[in-house]
Amino acid sequence: MAIPDHVVIKNNELPPSPGVYFMKDADGKLLYIGKATSLRSRVGSYFVRPADERIAQMVTKIRRIDYELTPTAIEALMLEAKLIKKHQPPYNVMEKDDKSFIHLAFTREAFPQPVLIRAYELARMPKKQFLKVYGPFKSAPSVRAALDALRKSFPWTACKPGRKRPCFYRHLGLCPGVCTGEVTSAQYKKIIRRLMRFFEGGRDVVSGEMKREMARAAAEERYEDAADLRNRLFALEHVRDESVLKNEDGHLDEFINIFGRIEGYDISNTSGRDAVGSMVVMVDGESKKSEYRIFGIKDVNGPDDVAMMTETLRRRFARSVKPESGKPWPLPDLVLIDGGLGQMNAAKKVLDAYGLKIPLVGIAKGPDRKQDELVYDKGDYELARLVRAFKPLLQRCRDEAHRFAVSWHRKKRAKSFLA
Repeated sequence: MAIPDHVVIKNNELPPSPGVYFMKDADGKLLYIGKATSLRSRVGSYFVRPADERIAQMVTKIRRIDYELTPTAIEALMLEAKLIKKHQPPYNVMEKDDKSFIHLAFTREAFPQPVLIRAYELARMPKKQFLKVYGPFKSAPSVRAALDALRKSFPWTACKPGRKRPCFYRHLGLCPGVCTGEVTSAQYKKIIRRLMRFFEGGRDVVSGEMKREMARAAAEERYEDAADLRNRLFALEHVRDESVLKNEDGHLDEFINIFGRIEGYDISNTSGRDAVGSMVVMVDGESKKSEYRIFGIKDVNGPDDVAMMTETLRRRFARSVKPESGKPWPLPDLVLIDGGLGQMNAAKKVLDAYGLKIPLVGIAKGPDRKQDELVYDKGDYELARLVRAFKPLLQRCRDEAHRFAVSWHRKKRAKSFLA
Protein backbone atom coordinates (compact mmCIF):
# COMPACT_ATOMS: atom_id res chain seq x y z
CA MET A 1 0.00 0.00 0.00
CA ALA A 2 1.45 3.35 -1.10
CA ILE A 3 0.42 5.53 1.84
CA PRO A 4 3.37 7.70 2.95
CA ASP A 5 4.88 7.36 6.44
CA HIS A 6 3.81 10.84 7.59
CA VAL A 7 0.12 9.79 7.37
CA VAL A 8 -1.20 8.19 10.58
CA ILE A 9 -3.75 5.40 10.02
CA LYS A 10 -6.26 4.24 12.61
CA ASN A 11 -5.04 1.02 14.26
CA ASN A 12 -2.03 1.19 11.91
CA GLU A 13 -3.91 -0.69 9.20
CA LEU A 14 -6.70 -0.42 6.65
CA PRO A 15 -8.78 -3.60 6.48
CA PRO A 16 -10.03 -5.00 3.14
CA SER A 17 -13.61 -4.46 4.32
CA PRO A 18 -16.47 -2.08 3.47
CA GLY A 19 -16.72 1.13 5.42
CA VAL A 20 -16.41 4.90 5.50
CA TYR A 21 -13.06 6.70 5.71
CA PHE A 22 -12.19 10.17 7.04
CA MET A 23 -9.28 12.21 5.67
CA LYS A 24 -7.89 14.78 8.15
CA ASP A 25 -5.17 17.43 8.09
CA ALA A 26 -2.38 18.15 10.61
CA ASP A 27 -4.78 20.02 12.90
CA GLY A 28 -7.29 17.16 12.89
CA LYS A 29 -9.65 19.09 10.61
CA LEU A 30 -11.88 16.86 8.49
CA LEU A 31 -11.05 17.25 4.79
CA TYR A 32 -13.07 14.52 3.11
CA ILE A 33 -15.42 11.60 3.78
CA GLY A 34 -15.64 8.66 1.40
CA LYS A 35 -17.03 5.14 1.15
CA ALA A 36 -15.42 1.91 0.02
CA THR A 37 -16.07 -1.75 -0.66
CA SER A 38 -12.48 -2.34 0.45
CA LEU A 39 -10.99 0.40 2.64
CA ARG A 40 -7.48 -0.87 1.95
CA SER A 41 -7.59 -0.64 -1.83
CA ARG A 42 -9.77 2.47 -2.06
CA VAL A 43 -7.81 4.66 0.36
CA GLY A 44 -4.48 3.49 -1.06
CA SER A 45 -5.56 4.56 -4.56
CA TYR A 46 -5.60 8.24 -3.54
CA PHE A 47 -1.83 8.22 -3.10
CA VAL A 48 -1.17 6.38 -6.37
CA ARG A 49 -3.54 8.06 -8.85
CA PRO A 50 -5.58 11.01 -7.56
CA ALA A 51 -8.82 11.40 -9.54
CA ASP A 52 -8.25 15.07 -10.40
CA GLU A 53 -6.32 18.21 -9.47
CA ARG A 54 -8.63 18.98 -6.57
CA ILE A 55 -8.05 15.54 -5.00
CA ALA A 56 -4.32 15.78 -5.68
CA GLN A 57 -4.26 19.05 -3.71
CA MET A 58 -6.18 17.41 -0.85
CA VAL A 59 -3.78 14.46 -0.71
CA THR A 60 -0.87 16.81 0.07
CA LYS A 61 -2.75 17.95 3.21
CA ILE A 62 -3.67 14.51 4.60
CA ARG A 63 -1.98 13.63 7.88
CA ARG A 64 -4.45 11.19 9.41
CA ILE A 65 -6.96 8.62 8.12
CA ASP A 66 -9.71 7.23 10.32
CA TYR A 67 -12.47 4.87 9.32
CA GLU A 68 -15.66 3.17 10.44
CA LEU A 69 -16.41 -0.37 9.33
CA THR A 70 -19.87 -1.32 8.04
CA PRO A 71 -21.34 -4.80 7.46
CA THR A 72 -21.99 -4.09 3.76
CA ALA A 73 -21.21 -1.58 1.03
CA ILE A 74 -24.86 -0.51 1.12
CA GLU A 75 -24.49 0.60 4.71
CA ALA A 76 -21.26 2.40 3.80
CA LEU A 77 -23.19 4.26 1.11
CA MET A 78 -25.86 5.37 3.58
CA LEU A 79 -23.40 6.26 6.35
CA GLU A 80 -21.29 8.34 3.98
CA ALA A 81 -24.33 10.41 2.92
CA LYS A 82 -25.41 10.92 6.52
CA LEU A 83 -21.97 12.06 7.69
CA ILE A 84 -21.30 14.34 4.71
CA LYS A 85 -24.63 16.05 5.37
CA LYS A 86 -23.73 16.45 9.04
CA HIS A 87 -20.09 17.59 8.75
CA GLN A 88 -19.92 19.24 5.28
CA PRO A 89 -16.20 18.50 4.73
CA PRO A 90 -14.67 21.10 2.37
CA TYR A 91 -13.51 18.68 -0.33
CA ASN A 92 -16.90 16.95 -0.43
CA VAL A 93 -18.73 20.28 -0.71
CA MET A 94 -16.45 21.29 -3.60
CA GLU A 95 -16.92 17.97 -5.32
CA LYS A 96 -19.90 18.58 -7.61
CA ASP A 97 -22.51 21.17 -8.42
CA ASP A 98 -25.98 20.76 -6.91
CA LYS A 99 -27.46 19.32 -10.12
CA SER A 100 -25.30 16.20 -9.82
CA PHE A 101 -26.25 15.21 -6.28
CA ILE A 102 -29.09 12.73 -5.88
CA HIS A 103 -31.58 11.97 -3.10
CA LEU A 104 -33.50 8.78 -2.40
CA ALA A 105 -37.12 9.49 -1.48
CA PHE A 106 -40.08 7.27 -0.62
CA THR A 107 -43.40 8.52 -1.95
CA ARG A 108 -46.33 9.10 0.38
CA GLU A 109 -49.13 7.02 -1.16
CA ALA A 110 -51.07 3.82 -0.63
CA PHE A 111 -48.20 1.80 -2.14
CA PRO A 112 -45.03 3.89 -1.59
CA GLN A 113 -42.20 3.68 -4.09
CA PRO A 114 -38.49 4.56 -3.88
CA VAL A 115 -37.56 7.30 -6.33
CA LEU A 116 -34.31 9.11 -7.12
CA ILE A 117 -34.51 12.91 -7.22
CA ARG A 118 -31.87 15.51 -7.99
CA ALA A 119 -31.14 18.12 -5.34
CA TYR A 120 -32.51 21.01 -7.41
CA GLU A 121 -35.68 19.04 -8.22
CA LEU A 122 -36.27 18.23 -4.58
CA ALA A 123 -36.07 21.93 -3.70
CA ARG A 124 -39.07 22.59 -5.97
CA MET A 125 -41.25 19.74 -4.73
CA PRO A 126 -43.62 19.76 -1.73
CA LYS A 127 -41.95 17.80 1.08
CA LYS A 128 -45.29 16.38 2.22
CA GLN A 129 -45.41 14.08 -0.80
CA PHE A 130 -42.60 11.96 0.67
CA LEU A 131 -42.47 9.68 3.69
CA LYS A 132 -38.71 10.09 4.00
CA VAL A 133 -35.81 11.55 2.02
CA TYR A 134 -32.21 10.29 2.25
CA GLY A 135 -29.04 11.84 0.89
CA PRO A 136 -27.54 13.64 -0.83
CA PHE A 137 -25.56 10.93 -2.61
CA LYS A 138 -22.79 11.42 -5.15
CA SER A 139 -23.71 8.47 -7.33
CA ALA A 140 -27.12 7.61 -8.75
CA PRO A 141 -25.90 4.21 -10.06
CA SER A 142 -24.77 3.30 -6.53
CA VAL A 143 -28.18 4.09 -5.02
CA ARG A 144 -29.94 2.16 -7.79
CA ALA A 145 -27.63 -0.80 -7.17
CA ALA A 146 -28.38 -0.64 -3.42
CA LEU A 147 -32.13 -0.74 -4.04
CA ASP A 148 -31.73 -3.66 -6.44
CA ALA A 149 -29.50 -5.57 -4.00
CA LEU A 150 -32.08 -5.21 -1.19
CA ARG A 151 -35.13 -6.00 -3.29
CA LYS A 152 -35.03 -9.74 -2.53
CA SER A 153 -35.31 -8.93 1.17
CA PHE A 154 -37.71 -5.99 0.88
CA PRO A 155 -39.68 -6.45 -2.35
CA TRP A 156 -40.83 -3.02 -3.49
CA THR A 157 -42.91 -2.15 -6.49
CA ALA A 158 -43.19 0.32 -9.34
CA CYS A 159 -46.73 -0.95 -10.04
CA LYS A 160 -50.20 0.25 -9.18
CA PRO A 161 -53.07 -2.13 -8.33
CA GLY A 162 -55.50 -3.16 -11.02
CA ARG A 163 -53.52 -5.25 -13.49
CA LYS A 164 -54.98 -8.55 -14.62
CA ARG A 165 -51.59 -10.19 -14.98
CA PRO A 166 -48.60 -10.09 -12.60
CA CYS A 167 -45.75 -7.80 -13.61
CA PHE A 168 -42.34 -9.12 -14.64
CA TYR A 169 -40.87 -8.47 -11.17
CA ARG A 170 -43.67 -10.40 -9.48
CA HIS A 171 -42.53 -13.51 -11.35
CA LEU A 172 -39.03 -12.94 -9.95
CA GLY A 173 -40.30 -12.44 -6.39
CA LEU A 174 -39.12 -8.80 -6.43
CA CYS A 175 -42.63 -7.31 -6.32
CA PRO A 176 -44.98 -8.52 -3.56
CA GLY A 177 -47.99 -8.57 -5.88
CA VAL A 178 -49.27 -5.00 -5.67
CA CYS A 179 -50.16 -5.15 -9.37
CA THR A 180 -52.58 -8.07 -8.92
CA GLY A 181 -53.92 -7.20 -5.47
CA GLU A 182 -52.09 -9.98 -3.62
CA VAL A 183 -50.93 -7.59 -0.90
CA THR A 184 -52.81 -4.86 0.96
CA SER A 185 -51.57 -1.32 1.42
CA ALA A 186 -50.92 -2.00 5.13
CA GLN A 187 -48.90 -5.15 4.37
CA TYR A 188 -46.89 -3.38 1.69
CA LYS A 189 -46.15 -0.35 3.91
CA LYS A 190 -44.72 -2.73 6.51
CA ILE A 191 -42.15 -3.89 3.94
CA ILE A 192 -41.30 -0.30 2.99
CA ARG A 193 -40.91 0.74 6.65
CA ARG A 194 -38.37 -2.03 7.12
CA LEU A 195 -36.50 -1.00 4.00
CA MET A 196 -36.35 2.59 5.27
CA ARG A 197 -35.23 1.40 8.70
CA PHE A 198 -32.42 -0.57 7.08
CA PHE A 199 -31.28 2.58 5.27
CA GLU A 200 -31.20 4.33 8.64
CA GLY A 201 -28.74 1.78 10.02
CA GLY A 202 -31.26 -0.54 11.65
CA ARG A 203 -30.14 -3.83 10.11
CA ASP A 204 -30.19 -5.70 13.45
CA VAL A 205 -33.60 -4.32 14.41
CA VAL A 206 -35.08 -5.33 11.06
CA SER A 207 -33.51 -8.81 11.18
CA GLY A 208 -34.86 -9.33 14.70
CA GLU A 209 -38.37 -8.31 13.65
CA MET A 210 -38.32 -10.65 10.67
CA LYS A 211 -37.05 -13.59 12.77
CA ARG A 212 -39.81 -13.10 15.33
CA GLU A 213 -42.42 -12.83 12.61
CA MET A 214 -41.10 -16.01 10.95
CA ALA A 215 -41.29 -17.91 14.25
CA ARG A 216 -44.83 -16.66 14.81
CA ALA A 217 -45.90 -17.73 11.33
CA ALA A 218 -44.44 -21.22 11.86
CA ALA A 219 -46.15 -21.56 15.25
CA GLU A 220 -49.47 -20.65 13.63
CA GLU A 221 -48.79 -23.17 10.84
CA ARG A 222 -48.59 -20.46 8.18
CA TYR A 223 -45.73 -22.33 6.59
CA GLU A 224 -45.79 -20.45 3.28
CA ASP A 225 -45.40 -17.11 5.08
CA ALA A 226 -42.65 -18.56 7.28
CA ALA A 227 -40.76 -19.86 4.23
CA ASP A 228 -41.07 -16.49 2.49
CA LEU A 229 -39.62 -14.70 5.53
CA ARG A 230 -36.84 -17.28 5.83
CA ASN A 231 -35.85 -16.64 2.20
CA ARG A 232 -35.92 -12.88 2.67
CA LEU A 233 -33.79 -13.12 5.81
CA PHE A 234 -31.28 -15.31 4.01
CA ALA A 235 -31.07 -12.76 1.18
CA LEU A 236 -30.53 -9.98 3.73
CA GLU A 237 -27.75 -11.85 5.51
CA HIS A 238 -26.04 -12.73 2.23
CA VAL A 239 -26.73 -9.54 0.29
CA ARG A 240 -24.44 -9.21 -2.73
CA ASP A 241 -23.65 -5.52 -2.91
CA GLU A 242 -20.30 -5.40 -4.69
CA SER A 243 -21.84 -3.36 -7.52
CA VAL A 244 -23.02 -0.66 -5.11
CA LEU A 245 -19.61 0.99 -4.89
CA LYS A 246 -18.05 -0.42 -8.04
CA ASN A 247 -18.06 3.04 -9.58
CA GLU A 248 -16.89 5.36 -6.82
CA ASP A 249 -17.30 8.38 -9.05
CA GLY A 250 -20.57 7.25 -10.61
CA HIS A 251 -22.69 9.86 -12.31
CA LEU A 252 -26.24 10.36 -13.48
CA ASP A 253 -27.11 9.61 -17.05
CA GLU A 254 -27.47 12.51 -19.49
CA PHE A 255 -29.25 15.35 -17.78
CA ILE A 256 -32.94 15.98 -18.54
CA ASN A 257 -34.39 19.19 -17.18
CA ILE A 258 -37.86 18.20 -15.96
CA PHE A 259 -38.48 21.82 -14.97
CA GLY A 260 -37.47 23.04 -18.40
CA ARG A 261 -39.81 23.00 -21.40
CA ILE A 262 -42.19 20.02 -21.61
CA GLU A 263 -44.46 19.79 -24.64
CA GLY A 264 -47.59 17.61 -24.48
CA TYR A 265 -49.50 16.40 -27.54
CA ASP A 266 -52.93 14.87 -28.14
CA ILE A 267 -55.33 14.24 -31.02
CA SER A 268 -59.09 14.78 -30.99
CA ASN A 269 -61.55 13.84 -33.76
CA THR A 270 -64.90 12.20 -34.37
CA SER A 271 -64.44 9.18 -36.63
CA GLY A 272 -61.65 11.05 -38.38
CA ARG A 273 -63.68 14.21 -38.97
CA ASP A 274 -62.85 17.72 -37.73
CA ALA A 275 -59.52 16.41 -36.42
CA VAL A 276 -57.07 18.57 -34.52
CA GLY A 277 -53.72 18.03 -32.86
CA SER A 278 -52.89 19.98 -29.71
CA MET A 279 -49.57 21.16 -28.32
CA VAL A 280 -49.40 22.42 -24.74
CA VAL A 281 -46.31 23.75 -23.01
CA MET A 282 -45.18 23.52 -19.39
CA VAL A 283 -42.21 25.50 -18.09
CA ASP A 284 -40.98 25.22 -14.52
CA GLY A 285 -43.80 22.75 -13.88
CA GLU A 286 -46.54 25.26 -14.81
CA SER A 287 -48.68 25.70 -17.92
CA LYS A 288 -47.49 28.39 -20.34
CA LYS A 289 -50.71 29.01 -22.25
CA SER A 290 -49.27 31.75 -24.44
CA GLU A 291 -47.27 29.03 -26.22
CA TYR A 292 -50.12 26.53 -26.73
CA ARG A 293 -50.72 25.69 -30.39
CA ILE A 294 -53.42 23.84 -32.32
CA PHE A 295 -52.92 22.03 -35.64
CA GLY A 296 -55.91 21.41 -37.87
CA ILE A 297 -55.24 18.02 -39.48
CA LYS A 298 -54.97 18.40 -43.28
CA ASP A 299 -53.36 15.28 -44.73
CA VAL A 300 -55.14 12.38 -43.00
CA ASN A 301 -58.47 10.96 -44.15
CA GLY A 302 -60.37 8.67 -41.80
CA PRO A 303 -59.83 7.72 -38.15
CA ASP A 304 -56.05 7.24 -37.91
CA ASP A 305 -54.71 8.78 -34.69
CA VAL A 306 -51.15 7.61 -35.35
CA ALA A 307 -51.02 9.32 -38.76
CA MET A 308 -52.57 12.44 -37.24
CA MET A 309 -49.95 12.50 -34.50
CA THR A 310 -47.25 12.14 -37.16
CA GLU A 311 -48.62 15.14 -39.08
CA THR A 312 -48.90 17.25 -35.91
CA LEU A 313 -45.33 16.55 -34.84
CA ARG A 314 -43.91 16.90 -38.35
CA ARG A 315 -45.45 20.36 -38.73
CA ARG A 316 -44.47 21.40 -35.20
CA PHE A 317 -40.78 20.41 -35.43
CA ALA A 318 -40.44 21.89 -38.91
CA ARG A 319 -41.00 25.22 -37.11
CA SER A 320 -37.80 24.58 -35.14
CA VAL A 321 -35.56 22.91 -37.70
CA LYS A 322 -36.53 24.61 -40.98
CA PRO A 323 -39.03 27.40 -40.37
CA GLU A 324 -40.46 28.98 -43.53
CA SER A 325 -40.61 32.36 -41.81
CA GLY A 326 -40.26 33.98 -38.41
CA LYS A 327 -38.18 33.01 -35.41
CA PRO A 328 -37.60 29.25 -34.91
CA TRP A 329 -39.68 27.69 -32.15
CA PRO A 330 -37.62 26.59 -29.11
CA LEU A 331 -37.01 22.87 -28.76
CA PRO A 332 -38.47 21.06 -25.72
CA ASP A 333 -36.51 19.24 -23.03
CA LEU A 334 -39.09 16.43 -23.12
CA VAL A 335 -41.97 15.41 -25.41
CA LEU A 336 -45.08 13.85 -23.89
CA ILE A 337 -47.53 11.96 -26.10
CA ASP A 338 -51.08 10.97 -25.19
CA GLY A 339 -51.00 7.47 -26.60
CA GLY A 340 -49.26 4.14 -26.58
CA LEU A 341 -46.57 2.38 -28.58
CA GLY A 342 -48.03 3.33 -31.99
CA GLN A 343 -47.99 7.03 -31.24
CA MET A 344 -44.57 6.76 -29.58
CA ASN A 345 -43.06 5.04 -32.64
CA ALA A 346 -44.56 7.73 -34.85
CA ALA A 347 -43.07 10.45 -32.67
CA LYS A 348 -39.64 8.83 -32.70
CA LYS A 349 -39.67 8.59 -36.51
CA VAL A 350 -40.46 12.30 -36.78
CA LEU A 351 -37.69 13.26 -34.36
CA ASP A 352 -35.23 10.95 -36.15
CA ALA A 353 -36.17 12.47 -39.50
CA TYR A 354 -35.24 15.91 -38.17
CA GLY A 355 -32.10 14.62 -36.44
CA LEU A 356 -33.44 15.48 -32.98
CA LYS A 357 -32.63 13.55 -29.81
CA ILE A 358 -35.38 14.58 -27.40
CA PRO A 359 -36.62 12.27 -24.60
CA LEU A 360 -40.07 10.80 -25.31
CA VAL A 361 -42.75 9.60 -22.89
CA GLY A 362 -46.17 8.23 -23.83
CA ILE A 363 -49.13 7.88 -21.50
CA ALA A 364 -51.67 5.24 -22.52
CA LYS A 365 -54.72 3.88 -20.76
CA GLY A 366 -54.06 0.53 -19.11
CA PRO A 367 -55.74 -2.74 -20.10
CA ASP A 368 -58.83 -1.97 -18.01
CA ARG A 369 -58.68 1.78 -18.91
CA LYS A 370 -58.48 2.61 -15.20
CA GLN A 371 -54.72 2.87 -14.89
CA ASP A 372 -52.27 4.93 -16.92
CA GLU A 373 -49.38 3.06 -18.48
CA LEU A 374 -46.25 5.06 -19.16
CA VAL A 375 -44.35 4.13 -22.29
CA TYR A 376 -40.67 5.09 -22.56
CA ASP A 377 -37.19 3.71 -23.10
CA LYS A 378 -36.66 1.56 -19.99
CA GLY A 379 -32.92 1.44 -20.72
CA ASP A 380 -32.64 5.21 -20.21
CA TYR A 381 -32.14 5.33 -16.45
CA GLU A 382 -32.39 9.11 -16.19
CA LEU A 383 -35.70 9.10 -18.07
CA ALA A 384 -36.99 6.16 -15.99
CA ARG A 385 -36.02 8.04 -12.83
CA LEU A 386 -37.96 11.12 -13.91
CA VAL A 387 -41.03 9.14 -14.99
CA ARG A 388 -41.27 7.52 -11.56
CA ALA A 389 -40.49 10.67 -9.60
CA PHE A 390 -42.65 13.07 -11.63
CA LYS A 391 -45.52 10.93 -12.92
CA PRO A 392 -48.17 13.35 -11.51
CA LEU A 393 -46.56 16.25 -13.39
CA LEU A 394 -46.56 14.24 -16.63
CA GLN A 395 -50.19 13.22 -16.12
CA ARG A 396 -51.14 16.85 -15.54
CA CYS A 397 -49.47 17.81 -18.82
CA ARG A 398 -51.27 14.98 -20.64
CA ASP A 399 -54.63 16.04 -19.17
CA GLU A 400 -54.04 19.61 -20.32
CA ALA A 401 -53.12 18.45 -23.86
CA HIS A 402 -56.31 16.37 -23.92
CA ARG A 403 -58.48 19.24 -22.64
CA PHE A 404 -57.01 21.66 -25.18
CA ALA A 405 -57.45 19.22 -28.09
CA VAL A 406 -61.06 18.38 -27.17
CA SER A 407 -62.05 22.04 -26.76
CA TRP A 408 -60.75 22.94 -30.22
CA HIS A 409 -62.24 19.84 -31.82
CA ARG A 410 -65.66 20.81 -30.45
CA LYS A 411 -65.28 24.33 -31.84
CA LYS A 412 -64.32 22.95 -35.24
CA ARG A 413 -67.17 20.44 -35.20
CA ALA A 414 -69.67 23.18 -34.28
CA LYS A 415 -68.49 25.30 -37.25
CA SER A 416 -68.84 22.30 -39.57
CA PHE A 417 -72.36 21.68 -38.26
CA LEU A 418 -73.38 25.30 -38.90
CA ALA A 419 -71.75 25.50 -42.35
